[in-house]
Amino acid sequence: MPCWNAKPKALETEHCRQSGLLQWWLICLLFSCFCSFHSARAESAVQLGEVQLERGDDGIYLSTSLDFELSSGLEDALNHGLPLTFVLQAEVMRERWYWYDKRLVLSERYIRLSYQPLSRRWRVQVSAQALGAGGLGMTLGNSYDSLSDAMLAVKKVNRWKVAGLDTLDKTSKQRLDLRFRLDLTQLPQALQFGNQASSDWNISFSHTVRLEDLVK
Repeated sequence: MPCWNAKPKALETEHCRQSGLLQWWLICLLFSCFCSFHSARAESAVQLGEVQLERGDDGIYLSTSLDFELSSGLEDALNHGLPLTFVLQAEVMRERWYWYDKRLVLSERYIRLSYQPLSRRWRVQVSAQALGAGGLGMTLGNSYDSLSDAMLAVKKVNRWKVAGLDTLDKTSKQRLDLRFRLDLTQLPQALQFGNQASSDWNISFSHTVRLEDLVK
């Protein structure tokens, strides 16, 4: 057999070996990124406590609590004077088998968390409307000595009126869709794009509650 073919075959074998090592390295790298991504997402996961719906004289009231932790990136942003705004939405839906479900009521609760360097205190403001830079409108606000105390206020929902009694209907199936998120649109535009895909800033959850028990 001619010996001129031995060198190309050796080169081909070496090339295949290097390609296999490169593929294995890429698989390991992707697996590592996958694990890191899901670990970071787990840190920002939101858990919902016991949901209590109360039928009052003038409406439906919701009480519950949220359980989540701020990432180190979010705490750093707060310490550097960047306020964070969270949005809790309660949407009463009427289910319809023949068409899309109909939204009857949408209630929103905006919670702004900020740090005041001069007083070294944390402030939590709550409003039914977006807390824009132009004005805070009708808000309830309190100051706290520590971030942990302020976070307790952020997470607590106590007798929040989500709908009027006229919303309830005995003849239809209704549900309450709850959604909670960190409002990235309240950030400076330079930060909005880069943080959309960051798991550190991905704080959100959704939950559904049936309303049949409230109908008398």
